[in-house]
Amino acid sequence: MRKIVHRHLGKVVAGAAVAVAGTAVMIGITLPGTAGADDTGGGKAAAGQSAAQAGQGADGAVAPGVVEQAPAAEGEKGKGRDPLTDDEIQRVEKIAVNPQLLNASEDVEGDRGPERLTVDLADPKVGELDDPDAPRRADVTFYDYRDDTLVTRTVDLDTGKVVATGTQHGVQPPLSSAEYAEAASLLIADPLGADLKADYKDATDKELTDPNQLLLTGAVYRAVPGGQPAVLDKCGEHRCVRLFPKVKNGPWIDARAFVIDLSARKVAKLES
Repeated sequence: MRKIVHRHLGKVVAGAAVAVAGTAVMIGITLPGTAGADDTGGGKAAAGQSAAQAGQGADGAVAPGVVEQAPAAEGEKGKGRDPLTDDEIQRVEKIAVNPQLLNASEDVEGDRGPERLTVDLADPKVGELDDPDAPRRADVTFYDYRDDTLVTRTVDLDTGKVVATGTQHGVQPPLSSAEYAEAASLLIADPLGADLKADYKDATDKELTDPNQLLLTGAVYRAVPGGQPAVLDKCGEHRCVRLFPKVKNGPWIDARAFVIDLSARKVAKLES
């Protein structure tokens, strides 16, 4: 086994085996292996399940389908329960973000428009289960950082209409790659990121200035009574993340002690 490099955060892990073992013992979850670290988009299946749940929330508002703007060109189309094609995904994303949603929401960087999370084929309705010609619909989920709202819009692929809209608060599906990158940017820029940068320099002899220098995965963090500083008490209502950064072609860096509140754009260290 390679020698573990100089420590600042408490552990820079050399090799996926040590990373997995150390994390499983300390926080009860498993870091991905070296190959898995390249996939920073989060679990699509889990996100899809969250998207379906979001559309069924008790406080979800359902609106009749209205064409807010001209639908995008249809392009390649799937059939029945075939997975969505790339053309269908691009089309429903454009249909789902109508001018009203675009102008009234913010993404993870504070720019206009919601943060896109997932696009998945919607489940058929009860009476459509055995119908080979049942309409194809797609659930598109967004996170609106303006008011911490999960938005799910269902688009009928045949008509190009938004047929349902659901909103939920306090629902935190897996994070997008853009959210991981923004969390890393906030940590790098914060004084609490000094040890992360020191560990990166020990591993590479280079300065860490940009999240693109790392392979990023992570997990949504929810507040635990008495388990964090007060600045993190809204995590769960806010969108918060613990990062598992990895040096490209190098070791994992243990940053589990830090939580980044993407909604408040603050970084805090968990109490030991």
